[in-house]
Amino acid sequence: MADSIFLKIINRELPAEIVYEDEHCVAIKDVAPKAPIHLLIIPRKVIPRLSDAQPKDLKLLGHMMLTAGEVARRIGVEDAFRLIVNNGSEAGQTVFHLHLHLLAGKSFSESELGF
Repeated sequence: MADSIFLKIINRELPAEIVYEDEHCVAIKDVAPKAPIHLLIIPRKVIPRLSDAQPKDLKLLGHMMLTAGEVARRIGVEDAFRLIVNNGSEAGQTVFHLHLHLLAGKSFSESELGF
């Protein structure tokens, strides 16, 4: 399987605007933002979809959530942000390397989710 664009970014083979990184995750600015602030929180470990995660990934998944909170605090949006995970192409996933979308900088409503 070819490396995903995210793995290439993590390995510094492709450029990206990295706003945070630690030993488990990297957070970058999305190149096609859907909100004034749109970051992607990407684990260094490749897990294609959330539904592919295993019990051994529990700590990493929890770390991703804590990282989202840390990144939100660092950029000053800790009081109002949205996290999204797209799981599978029918849900809008285009890169099959698990990642969180952190959206902020505007008001969100439930109607924007298509309910």
